[in-house]
Amino acid sequence: MKTPALAHPADLAPRLLRWFDQHRRDLPWRRTTDPYHVWVSEVMLQQTQVTTVIPYYEGFLKAFPDVQALAAAPLDAVLGLWAGLGYYSRARNLHAAARVICTKHGGRFPDDYEAVRALPGVGEYTAGAVLSIAYGMRLPALDGNAFRVLARVWGVRGEVQRGPARRRLVALGREAVPTDRPGDYNQALMEQGSQVCVPRQPHCGECCLADICVALAQGLQEQIPESRRAAPTHVTMSAALVLRRGKVLLARRPPTGVWGGLWELPNTEGDERQLLASLRDAFGLASSEAVQFARLTHGIMNRRVTLTAYLVPGNTGRSRASGHEAVAWVDPAAADGHAMPAPHRKLLARLAEHLRAGRLAL
Repeated sequence: MKTPALAHPADLAPRLLRWFDQHRRDLPWRRTTDPYHVWVSEVMLQQTQVTTVIPYYEGFLKAFPDVQALAAAPLDAVLGLWAGLGYYSRARNLHAAARVICTKHGGRFPDDYEAVRALPGVGEYTAGAVLSIAYGMRLPALDGNAFRVLARVWGVRGEVQRGPARRRLVALGREAVPTDRPGDYNQALMEQGSQVCVPRQPHCGECCLADICVALAQGLQEQIPESRRAAPTHVTMSAALVLRRGKVLLARRPPTGVWGGLWELPNTEGDERQLLASLRDAFGLASSEAVQFARLTHGIMNRRVTLTAYLVPGNTGRSRASGHEAVAWVDPAAADGHAMPAPHRKLLARLAEHLRAGRLAL
């Protein structure tokens, strides 16, 4: 195939909008231009699949139908509804930003770019997405899907997350946003990347940009964009199901960092010996017994964690919060009121199931 002349940025919008009008998915956040609803969806969709987000989005808006309701809610309630969605700093920032909107912007999501960028947790992408979709502002919204499409169309080599390649794509991407329907254009570009111009084996025969795509003409679809993702780090961790009079011990993490503000089972890197030492040093619980109960794997950022849970009797010593904000003894069957990371919630659910079935006695 002959390599086409480099497309003018204005060539993209007509093709993408025609395609989007015919093939757009019917997603709940596309049925509204309410800036609060759009904002919530965009935050949830960061590094999270659409099918995972939909029930969380609907449940979140049912509980917090507007920015005033979100701002007035306790953080625990927000984290509780976010539990299982991951990347909990998003929820903390969303809650903090809602309070800023209510105190500084009269409870209305601002329509000024700099004011939006000043909100906690709001970067260039989120600001561009919300302002273009909700207010029709001519701003780009370049996520990973959009960068991939643009890199292939213009044959841009190099890593698109940094350096000259990124700067070139940002400039071209900004110029490509049309004056008419900028929000639809941004959604079309992202939709094209998620449904057609996918990372591996893209569906070039279905692509509305195929005739102007340099990567396709040169057979470089699999090589563009370049990626140097680091291999995941494998970590072994242990968690304690500390049992006392029918209840299990939970500890609340500090408000910042991974899983900030969430309740968790006492845990540490290493095996049961490190776990028992941690229970003694951090929680004041003396025990020499740890019986393996369950094992599961999960991912945190760039880490792949193998987590082994142990049953530990908690009758000796007094629990305390060293390194945590608080501790609580909770009925395993009624722990839903505590916002927890998904793997720890799964372990508690499994424990409650064993107790109901009579396979364990406390």
